[in-house]
Amino acid sequence: MSTPPRTTPRTRRPDESMTLITEVMNHPLDPGYAEAAARRDTRTRRPAGHLAYGLVAVALGTLATVAVISLRAPSPAVVAARDVLVKQITARQAHADQLTRDITDASDTIAALQSQALAERYPGLLKTIEDDSVASGAAAVTGPGLVVTLTDADDAVDTDGTVDADKRVQDSDLQLVVNALWASGAEAISINGQRLTATTAIRSAGSAVLVDFVGLASPYTVDAIGDPDDLHDRFAASTATDQLDVLQESYGIRTTTKTADHLALAGGGASTLYSATPLD
Repeated sequence: MSTPPRTTPRTRRPDESMTLITEVMNHPLDPGYAEAAARRDTRTRRPAGHLAYGLVAVALGTLATVAVISLRAPSPAVVAARDVLVKQITARQAHADQLTRDITDASDTIAALQSQALAERYPGLLKTIEDDSVASGAAAVTGPGLVVTLTDADDAVDTDGTVDADKRVQDSDLQLVVNALWASGAEAISINGQRLTATTAIRSAGSAVLVDFVGLASPYTVDAIGDPDDLHDRFAASTATDQLDVLQESYGIRTTTKTADHLALAGGGASTLYSATPLD
């Protein structure tokens, strides 16, 4: 009978009987807890990344703002060109005003010479011409009447320069007042000194109102010669007054009306005839 081989006896650890205690001492945290702790460490390091992203966003926003401001700011060349244009417009407007005065003076001289020539030989014809000149607006007139003033709303232009067209007096508003005054018995009318004739046009050009191609601005003063009391009562009873009240309530456009004992309206100058021919 063979003898089985001898095996080397296993050496036992001194603390083998305390395996559980040893495991707890060597590995105080469960693997799941260790993994959770590692994730928490990662999250605590993320704010640094967020801060970097925030700084980059602020830098990009600053650069974009600077770029927009630089693009919107006019260059010195543009500013200089605009100043030149403004000076040219001012000079030409002054020249046009002077030409208008010269035309008025020439028309007055022609009218005086015409009256002198006709006074002795054709007094009846002279009276007809004078009456027709008043009716057509060619001759200057004076007398009592009614004054209607229209003014843009106080907030028609914002602080940034934006214009609200609805809160500004428009050509249709002036046409409404003028037509109502004619219907109320006005004998002669002017707007800011511009005499209305049979061929006068009241139109808008952008934010400006043109009367016979002359630009006017608020406030718009409409002078009407006629019987003051009759004009006042008939104009107040017209539909134009109701529409003006709506403009004030809805858009802030103000209207004032008052009678005047004396008004002086300049003549509109001689009319240019295109189709009319003199009577035989």
